[in-house]
Amino acid sequence: MGTKIEKSDHGSLALWAAECAERVLPRFEEKRPKDGRPRRAIEAARAWTRGEMAISEVRASAFAAHAAARAAVYAPAACAAARAAGHAAATAHVPTHAAHAVAYAAKAAAVAPDAAPDTAAEERAWQVRRLPKRLRPVAFLPPRPASLLPTHFSPAGRGW
Repeated sequence: MGTKIEKSDHGSLALWAAECAERVLPRFEEKRPKDGRPRRAIEAARAWTRGEMAISEVRASAFAAHAAARAAVYAPAACAAARAAGHAAATAHVPTHAAHAVAYAAKAAAVAPDAAPDTAAEERAWQVRRLPKRLRPVAFLPPRPASLLPTHFSPAGRGW
């Protein structure tokens, strides 16, 4: 992606990714209420933007959130929500992780058992409205053909 961004925009992306991940975090917490790793990753992303946490600590919390996702693989919405949190924290290290955070957040919303068919599109529309236009090229990955998406990212019947 190679897009260069200002430090303040980098922080804005991390905050936005954290907000998007937090919006679907209940999907994880419903299945694993005692596992606070994804929530701590979201908090770490926010702490980094305030200068309260080093990148190394934020990265560790991102890795922990991804470990929580692996522990929730039996529940696709929970797993995706934890991955959203992990990528939100990783945005502190590399801004383009924001794109993955919001993609997983949309997936968490879309694959939830109570999701309507247009849930992913509604989630994406909400995400877009929350982000300044100047940051959209960094925050949203270009669409990829389904054949190029990893199978864990392509739940049947959800338009992924």
